Amino acid sequence: MTYIYLVRHCEAMGNHKRLFQGSTDCDISEIGAIQLNYLKERFKSIQLDAIYSSPLIRAHKTAEAIADGKGLQIITRPNLRELHGGVVEGKPFSEALGRDPVLADAWNNHPQDFAPDGGEAMREAYLRIHDEITALVHQNRGKTIACATHGGVLRCLMCRVLYYDITRLKDVPWCENTAVTLLKVDDNDKISVEFFNDYSHVPPEYMPKRSRLVGKV
Repeated sequence: MTYIYLVRHCEAMGNHKRLFQGSTDCDISEIGAIQLNYLKERFKSIQLDAIYSSPLIRAHKTAEAIADGKGLQIITRPNLRELHGGVVEGKPFSEALGRDPVLADAWNNHPQDFAPDGGEAMREAYLRIHDEITALVHQNRGKTIACATHGGVLRCLMCRVLYYDITRLKDVPWCENTAVTLLKVDDNDKISVEFFNDYSHVPPEYMPKRSRLVGKV
């Protein structure tokens, strides 16, 4: 079996300010730094063979917490990056989507059709992410690895794993900051979910709850 720990990055300033963060390279917040201390403790006793990260700062700092004391080099994988928001990239949700009811409706109600001008369509990201995880599995047969990545990445991947149908994307919960998901993959590439979106390592007071829907706080 191949085991993959998938970890969403800690809280970044884009989360704190409620921006459409996407591929904007925001640094982590003060709460994010606290979350990483708890994540570091969680991974202290977990044996890993490799650690991969999105190239964005918030993910790489999360990977550093996972790697603490393990003597492993973090390997950057561009295809673990978050979807690029194009015209809405880096803008407050209220500004970015509040002025475009068609795009907002897609984001809220049928995210598989979200395709901002100048950005990456959700359907393209869905395929990119699955291909990347498949490649990592093939490179690490029989090993245990960790990937520090993003909320949209994890949502697309878990939609594929759970439903094999991108039209079910809305049914997949968002992972919280530093939440851990564990996948098990057999030699025939059949994936099973050991657990999903587990953030029990972080006390509730350090897990701010913010809506990811347009028009809600």
